[in-house]
Amino acid sequence: QVQLVESGGGLVQPGGSLRLSCEASGLIFWIYHMGWYRQAPGKQRELVAVRTTGGTTNVADSMKGRFTISRDNTKNTVYLQMNSLKPEDTAVYYCNAYLPSNSRNYWGQGTQVTVSS
Repeated sequence: QVQLVESGGGLVQPGGSLRLSCEASGLIFWIYHMGWYRQAPGKQRELVAVRTTGGTTNVADSMKGRFTISRDNTKNTVYLQMNSLKPEDTAVYYCNAYLPSNSRNYWGQGTQVTVSS
């Protein structure tokens, strides 16, 4: 049974930082592309960042320079370091595991990030 468990969300003031973690189990972690998505109230889920199995990183334009994605294959964990947070970053952040060979997709339960003074 595949599980993706996110942690690290919470309330932070504008300009602050948070580090999200997503620990995966039940899958061969290193063969999956790992990513973060987010969904704000009333909006569609959007890509935040992806870290591929080959080490390529893709970060959404609005978050470039502020957000960094990394992964530790020895710990089956992907991270999202978020700096200079803005109120518009408020959303539920979801971890995603994607297997390109057969388009298999797994999602975590989400973690709430609220940026407010």
